[in-house]
Amino acid sequence: MNISIITVGKLKEKYLKQGIDEYLKRLSAYAKIEIIEVPDEKAPEELSETEMLQVKQKEGERILSKIHPDAHVIALAIEGKMKTSEELADGLDKLATYGKSKVTFVIGGSLGLSSEVLQRANEKLSFSKMTFPHQLMRLILVEQVYRAFRILRGEPYHK
Repeated sequence: MNISIITVGKLKEKYLKQGIDEYLKRLSAYAKIEIIEVPDEKAPEELSETEMLQVKQKEGERILSKIHPDAHVIALAIEGKMKTSEELADGLDKLATYGKSKVTFVIGGSLGLSSEVLQRANEKLSFSKMTFPHQLMRLILVEQVYRAFRILRGEPYHK
């Protein structure tokens, strides 16, 4: 399986990079995985609704340009469906079974995802009703993908 994680902005925090690198190393035994960073749109702290839409749209265009046409796209969105780790594992297993070997997860910027990206998504996934920093979501996502592969192979992993 080829998994891409498209994310907005550069990761600056060393501790997050270290955690992500550790899970990417572990995941390499199960799948080909890559993280694709697209630049975030520079914007002032206070934005009007119109300016927010423009920022999301520009970031969305960058995201869409990186999505492979054959990819099954899973957008991380607060309004998405919440799943257990086992359900995520089962979903990835079903995709592989039915020939969807390219899976792309999308993590938006601090304002979220554009409507165009959400429309392109085959499914929307929510990790919580709470809001998390988009940079922290990278670490949470790679850990859950790693956990999913461990579950699918019946390998032990702490609960």
